[in-house]
Amino acid sequence: MRNPILVALAILVSTVSFAQKKELRTAEKAIKNKNYAEAKTALNQAESMMSGMDDKQKSQYHLLVAEAMYAQGTANNSDLNKAIESLILVGKNYDSEASELTTTMENELLMKANSFYKANNFSEAAIKFEQLYNVVPQDTTYLYYAAISAVSGKDYDEALKHYLELNKLGYTGITKEYFATNKETGEEEVFDKENRDLFVKTGAYIKPGERVSESKANEITKNIAFIYVNLGKTEEALKAIKLARDQNPTDVNIILTEANLQYKLGNRDEYKLLIEKAIDLDPTNVDLFYNLGVLSAEAGYNDKAKEYYNKVIEMDPTYTNAHTNIAALILGEEQGLIEEMNGLGTSAADNKRYDELKAERKELYKTAIPYLEAVLEVDSENLEVSKTLMNIYSAIAETEKYKKMKAKVEALGG
Repeated sequence: MRNPILVALAILVSTVSFAQKKELRTAEKAIKNKNYAEAKTALNQAESMMSGMDDKQKSQYHLLVAEAMYAQGTANNSDLNKAIESLILVGKNYDSEASELTTTMENELLMKANSFYKANNFSEAAIKFEQLYNVVPQDTTYLYYAAISAVSGKDYDEALKHYLELNKLGYTGITKEYFATNKETGEEEVFDKENRDLFVKTGAYIKPGERVSESKANEITKNIAFIYVNLGKTEEALKAIKLARDQNPTDVNIILTEANLQYKLGNRDEYKLLIEKAIDLDPTNVDLFYNLGVLSAEAGYNDKAKEYYNKVIEMDPTYTNAHTNIAALILGEEQGLIEEMNGLGTSAADNKRYDELKAERKELYKTAIPYLEAVLEVDSENLEVSKTLMNIYSAIAETEKYKKMKAKVEALGG
């Protein structure tokens, strides 16, 4: 009585196997006809029969899912991610087909990622570079570019995820660079070896050479620290900054980042020591002194901020931001005078004090004027500075200058 049961089971297995092959053939035909919706339907039906598939059928199934989801490059991000997941699962039975699809995906994604990045669409560029890395995980450079794109798009959580993974992988980004000098521009340019040699043969490029690029490990550590600061993760930021400073002890930007963080934590003495360290390391860096001015102003050290801004102006008289910021600090002192003036009564003593404060206010305006005028000498179409000067000239009764500035403001559309 057992034989009929065995025969029945054999028939059942045979039927399931036939159904599997039928769905896979249907999907394969639909993909060839670019009917991806039909292919997905057939593959959904085949998925329920996965347990009965042999290794070759499973490989074919995963390849077809990858092709159907990819849809010759027309897939949305969700379907493309599914395509990549399936492509990874394709077994050795379909190595050749999987390799061909991998190359196609890589080329298409690289083109799109570069295009998005050049168009400043950093969020999409980050997605495409991450997908590139998932397609070709052995090329960790794609993950590095995904991190850079995420930072540029201010998606710090995503960037941090990528940088931490790069750190875990021990990524350095060290490569051999082939370079030559453009005879027309005199600029050195980097190529792959084949193109470098070709351009040199044409005579358009000279002085060919090769070198090993710098490691990006320190940059990654530094960026992890910066991102933690931006995300307000203080404890992680301090640990990351310590590591970054150990690796880059003379990097002024890292020192400034720690100084700013120490100030926010209320560690004023540590803040001061770090600021002094930064100056010692780079005493001729005009941007450093400007940044120190900004940090000092944010910390409420206005006199110190003015010193730094004046130092910037001394080093570079055309540094308009320094002129603007020092003028803003000077004019900011007006608020205290106004509050005191508004609080005075009508006694003789109060009237006298009012006149004194009014005179002080006028002197503040006069002190700020040279800095604002210096801005317009470099940036003549600066509307905000022009408006401020117009109001100041009106307040101190400089009628002719007021009229001239008023006309300028109107011409600028203010």
